[in-house]
Amino acid sequence: MSATMTSDDTARRFREAALPHLDAAYTLARYLLRDPNEAEDAVQECYMRALRHFDTLRGTEVKPWLLAILRNVCRVEFGRRARVVLYDVNADNDDADTAAPVWQEAQETPEAEMLRKLDAETIRRMVAELPEAFREVIVLREFEDLSYQEIAKVIDTPLGTVMSRLARGRAMLREAWLKATGESAQQQQIRTGNYKEQIQ
Repeated sequence: MSATMTSDDTARRFREAALPHLDAAYTLARYLLRDPNEAEDAVQECYMRALRHFDTLRGTEVKPWLLAILRNVCRVEFGRRARVVLYDVNADNDDADTAAPVWQEAQETPEAEMLRKLDAETIRRMVAELPEAFREVIVLREFEDLSYQEIAKVIDTPLGTVMSRLARGRAMLREAWLKATGESAQQQQIRTGNYKEQIQ
């Protein structure tokens, strides 16, 4: 009876801690696997594993912990099934890109203002077309609002790598956004008033 009560208590605490992050888990899985059915299966497997190990969780935020489990499930269990093509992050240097961020930055930018004019479907399509290494950090940062440190824990990568991948991912989004809006970089500079400053 004591074991049953303990098990029930664990299940209750797990539901309270983990269920609020169900949408976040599904969002990440959908972007990693690019298949809604596979994403649902991956989230279910993630939550089953998380429940089994919930009592071992110590001093860690639940959301990054859950998303780290989910990422492993997607890459190991479902990656082969979905034939996810993983981007070779060692093919290029992870030096930080200096391109302006696209959205949700502390300082407002022309890119941030103009991106909001695009519909949600266009944004989702652009993010979905990013290589996997950049897609996952963009989803974790911009959609799920994880800190750089939390993302580093989720993907088990040094903080500097997280920051450089975010910068490069945002640069890729910026280029995709410029194509989607039919603007060249020079046209954007002229419209935002930056071009005049650059030629002076």
